[in-house]
Amino acid sequence: MSNLPDRDPGPVPSPRLEAAMARLPLVAILRGLTPQEAPAIGQALVDAGFSLIEVPLNSPRPFESIAALRAALPAEVLLGAGTVMTIEEIAALQAAGGELVVMPHADTALIRAAKAQGLLCIPGVATPTEAFAARAAGADALKLFPAEALPPPVLKAWRAVLPPALRVLPVGGVTPESLAAWRAAGAGGAGLGSALYSPGRSAAEVAVRARAFAQAWHGQAG
Repeated sequence: MSNLPDRDPGPVPSPRLEAAMARLPLVAILRGLTPQEAPAIGQALVDAGFSLIEVPLNSPRPFESIAALRAALPAEVLLGAGTVMTIEEIAALQAAGGELVVMPHADTALIRAAKAQGLLCIPGVATPTEAFAARAAGADALKLFPAEALPPPVLKAWRAVLPPALRVLPVGGVTPESLAAWRAAGAGGAGLGSALYSPGRSAAEVAVRARAFAQAWHGQAG
């Protein structure tokens, strides 16, 4: 019998994050959203089944948009900021009512800072080295970024070594048509950008696109 310790099974999933992921593990990335349109866009997403919404910080007045979404949407919807780069932005997100820190990179100091404030954190990773470092720092899930350069076979190879409980979400170029391939490769969800929302797109059009993504994830036709 081996005397080696058991392998780390991975992080204990956050109950709040897992509840949102169980409803629909797709993150709506609303780059370019304005505070004025935030409530209508947010409601369209919730009506389509979304429970995870991110406003990147290179959007106009992003913290105002996050606060507007928080005031308009049910408590079970997880709201976050994307493109988080500093500890000060983490504090501003929390003040606006957000709970989810999404990063384009795997800065372990920022991951630890987010976790120290009781927030959820999904950092961006592009290599297994970054993935394991982010996990060790406390990441709740991983953002595979940019997914255009890291296609499903890459994720499938990663899944052979990453902890089973650690969700990996491809971000970049994901469409309803590509979701099945990502899911088959082991994706625990996905982040959706311009194929879902882009500046100027109406709430009605976002609703149509959101339903298409939800149906694709659940394997429904139409």
